[in-house]
Amino acid sequence: MTHFKKVKDSQVDMSELMLPSHSNFNGKIHGGYVLSLMDRIAFACASKHSGAYCVTASVDTVDFLKPIEIGELVTMKASVNYVGNSSMVIGIRVEAENIRTGAIKHCNSSYFTMVAKDENGKSLSVPGLRLTNDDDIRRFAKSIKRNKMTINRKKEFHETDFSSEEYVHLLENYKVKIEK
Repeated sequence: MTHFKKVKDSQVDMSELMLPSHSNFNGKIHGGYVLSLMDRIAFACASKHSGAYCVTASVDTVDFLKPIEIGELVTMKASVNYVGNSSMVIGIRVEAENIRTGAIKHCNSSYFTMVAKDENGKSLSVPGLRLTNDDDIRRFAKSIKRNKMTINRKKEFHETDFSSEEYVHLLENYKVKIEK
């Protein structure tokens, strides 16, 4: 019999003040640092849901919508959006708050696929997900749709022959110069 957990039972919030040591030469927080924080919260959320050690299997598109400044308080919110047999899709929302003005901006969102592992590195079955509101249902359904799009993209990419003669016409409107 499958055990089920509510989405809210595994949700994790994490906040961190952005320091000069996290910034690039332009005074903005390194995207790589933000990705590292996102990976940590995805691990915490997935481990909380599964009760096991989890590894990152993939990261869906990460679009950096707005830069994060030194001195802002970054808050990340993670929840389990989808579960498979041993995998979980963790939805993460990143917001930055100007602590002087209280202004909050949405900086990015992403989806991390995490897999539960046992002590020997073998995949473990994870609890099912109990959906209790419209947001839970919408997030689960969108995860199914994203997964199907990923499968179709991979299939199309692997089935396509990318010989240069056949595809050179695709490059006509791009900033390239072909020299053979």
